[in-house]
Amino acid sequence: MKFLDEYRDPVAAEKLRQMIFRVTTKPWTLMEICGGQSHTIIKYGIDELLPPEISLVHGPGCPVCVTPVELIDRAIGIASRPDVIFCSFGDMLRVPGTKHDLLTVKAAGGDVRVVYSPLDCLRLAENSPDRTVVFFAVGFETTAPANAMAVWQAKRRGLENFAVLVSHVLVPPAMTALLSSPLNRVQGFLAAGHVCAVMGYEEYEPLADKFQIPIVVTGFEPLDLLEGIYQCVCLLEEGRTGVVNQYVRAVRREGNQRARELLSEVFEITDRKWRGIGLIPQSGFRLRSEFAAFDAEQRFPETMVEISEASVCISGQILQGLKKPHECPAFRTQCTPDKPLGATMVSSEGACAAYFHYGRFHRAEQVSLEVISKP
Repeated sequence: MKFLDEYRDPVAAEKLRQMIFRVTTKPWTLMEICGGQSHTIIKYGIDELLPPEISLVHGPGCPVCVTPVELIDRAIGIASRPDVIFCSFGDMLRVPGTKHDLLTVKAAGGDVRVVYSPLDCLRLAENSPDRTVVFFAVGFETTAPANAMAVWQAKRRGLENFAVLVSHVLVPPAMTALLSSPLNRVQGFLAAGHVCAVMGYEEYEPLADKFQIPIVVTGFEPLDLLEGIYQCVCLLEEGRTGVVNQYVRAVRREGNQRARELLSEVFEITDRKWRGIGLIPQSGFRLRSEFAAFDAEQRFPETMVEISEASVCISGQILQGLKKPHECPAFRTQCTPDKPLGATMVSSEGACAAYFHYGRFHRAEQVSLEVISKP
């Protein structure tokens, strides 16, 4: 496929692999931020093509995974109301709350619908004036502009029967929390290209300076990641810090200015709890007071009960790059995608789900460069 196959070229991958081997002289620990990047790494065995000195660890890169159980329970409560049409992207329907998930609500007769854009909900609200249409607004900065536009349009069009349940989380505060931890072992980051396509990478530059680390904005295909790893290792070996943009075909330093302006108009920054990690200050979005009429949490106030992960689950350590999925005693036994215990197994983009799906540390497989060329 044009514009895709060239980023899975095994000949180019082999050249990059050799370049990484030539430049690596010391042990380095790198973290990829995005769950999509984690899946590419595991699917194509990229981590197993690298020098033994390089360790890749998986970060809190799946917004579905880190949505707290309390908010899932609130979504389930709202979706169960007969006067509500509850809309969501499909990846949220099987994320478990305390007792069940949104798919269970749908099976029991709740009006839960999968949409492909939050703007679909506006048409639904116009056609259903006697019910409230609620959209579950989950994601990093990547999905936030579309959700902000839906709220902005709803206000402009006077759609009083539309609301959003906001669970947006932000990448830089999570990186700050990880780097500030006394247990941190990450020495360089592969930043998420889609987040930076919206926000740019100016806000990563103070992070790189403060913590004296390299950050490479990276794409999602095998060659993107291999080149990003090479660039990050080069910076580490040279003792340099700062931000480098590998994903030049999609990312500019300033990001998408119009999207950022819309985000600033509709949202403000707030503290957010991350499933598996806990509260991270100033790490999420909430609606500004001018748009409070569209806030589902205010429209449907309910008491939120604090929930903790299963004691056997180590997803918090995995999200912080301290452990890998196969080191969890519950992995593949008590914890599976059908019955997940922790954050990193609840979504198809989670690290544990990737290890499970691609059979990592489960069956013996030969990793070869030829696999990179497969779709």
